[in-house]
Amino acid sequence: MSSSRDTVLARIRSALTDVPAGEEPGSPPVRRDYRFTHVLDEPKALLDLLADNLTDYRAHVHRCTGDELPAVLARLLAERGARTVALPADLPAAWLARAEAERLPDDGHLTAQRLDTVDSVVTGCALAVAETGTIVLDAGPAQGRRVLTLVPDHHICVVRADQVVASVPQALPRLDPARPQTWISGPSATSDIELDRVEGVHGPRTLDVVLLGLV
Repeated sequence: MSSSRDTVLARIRSALTDVPAGEEPGSPPVRRDYRFTHVLDEPKALLDLLADNLTDYRAHVHRCTGDELPAVLARLLAERGARTVALPADLPAAWLARAEAERLPDDGHLTAQRLDTVDSVVTGCALAVAETGTIVLDAGPAQGRRVLTLVPDHHICVVRADQVVASVPQALPRLDPARPQTWISGPSATSDIELDRVEGVHGPRTLDVVLLGLV
């Protein structure tokens, strides 16, 4: 009697019988004639779609110009009652110029235990995907370490209009696969137990997204 392993290997060998000798994996061209996006690839349309999908995921969406950003961030922190706010060390200083919360720049020494006591965190992002309502962080400029956005209960993420792409196939070429990536679609949540939605399981319970530009 043949084992399951023998059966699987036999099927693989059968499937490869018509492969020309010497052909290397990846050498035959792969057809990629599928659509890379299903929406109008226009900045305002993409921002509108991203806002709609983020809202569906129960994120709180705010839109403003660059000049309005410091006031918007100060308001969001004040409404949250945030007394402390963690931030990447390279976050533009002007972003929080009007905030009253104590700033805790992350120079790599903020522990998970310390971050667990922080009221809020403010970051930028690498890009955002309109069709899926997803924000991607990769520890790049104004983003900080992954732990910075996974431990605090409240995350404010600023997304510039020029960082928004229509689809995942458009997003992947713009990302470095060697960088640590966090893909966020709304607040952290699960419905594993009796289909009851519980938020704040694997990350922040509350996600505020500030869309910057094209108001």
